Amino acid sequence: MQLQEISKPITIGHTRTCECSPKHINCLTAKEWMKSQIAVWEFFYEKRDIRNKNIHPAVFPISLPSKCIGLFTHQGELVVDPFVGSGSMLVAAQDLGRNAVGFDLKEDYVDFSNSRVSEGITDSAQQRAICDEAMNIPEYLDDGIVSLIVTSPPYANLLNRKRKNKSKHGNLRKDEHYLKVQQYSDDPRDLGTMDAKTYAVTLGEIFEGLLPLLKPRGNCVINITDYWWEGKRIPAHVYVIEAMQDAGYELRNTIIWDRRNIVNKVGIFGWPSNYITLTTTFEYLLHFWKPLE
Repeated sequence: MQLQEISKPITIGHTRTCECSPKHINCLTAKEWMKSQIAVWEFFYEKRDIRNKNIHPAVFPISLPSKCIGLFTHQGELVVDPFVGSGSMLVAAQDLGRNAVGFDLKEDYVDFSNSRVSEGITDSAQQRAICDEAMNIPEYLDDGIVSLIVTSPPYANLLNRKRKNKSKHGNLRKDEHYLKVQQYSDDPRDLGTMDAKTYAVTLGEIFEGLLPLLKPRGNCVINITDYWWEGKRIPAHVYVIEAMQDAGYELRNTIIWDRRNIVNKVGIFGWPSNYITLTTTFEYLLHFWKPLE
């Protein structure tokens, strides 16, 4: 892959442009703030969301990064997504007047992400995607300018097997993706090719490099799920928490993403002869921050 020729570090806005009190940690109203105090979050897809798995095999609603950005940043501040995928974070940042930059190994994802925000470019805030691996992000940004990292990285090797669509009902399972492997890539640097423990260690190494980019008490939200592999439950979120703490981050909150409303036509899992394997209807949003030195 030929990476883009980009001057490093890049120039991008990162300071507040709002009129909030210096003591405020975001631009939310008191009513909006109260709605965010419940640690079970629910999101809904909208027309702009990408649902086509031929474009990207694993997407989240724009409303997910939008809520994180609204809660943890001010207008004009800088948000980073190390695994930008289809670019939903960039769209959310554009909606909210935040500067944002995303990174991805796959050039097709980067091109698609940039196309989603190209029509909304303004002078007040910039959003862009860059084709490079997450380990290299510190080359692009100065230390201490990032207010929030929000991302949904590949869930280790979860997709590295034939899709059986077990969460779908009856004949709906045998769609165009049935028994296909929908992996992001076969690049050995891709987190989606790694077993869960190797994945967590590598993720920790990436985020250790990102830590200096964050402002003091800058926030980081990682979307992750546990999963089943060869009949055993893999506690991926536990491995990620341990790796992030080793990298110097402080765990602040564990938020449950309640996905019951967006799991399409869920079947009855395993009835009547299989053991219960509950995972399909929720994921984790792990909230960390950069502690004061």
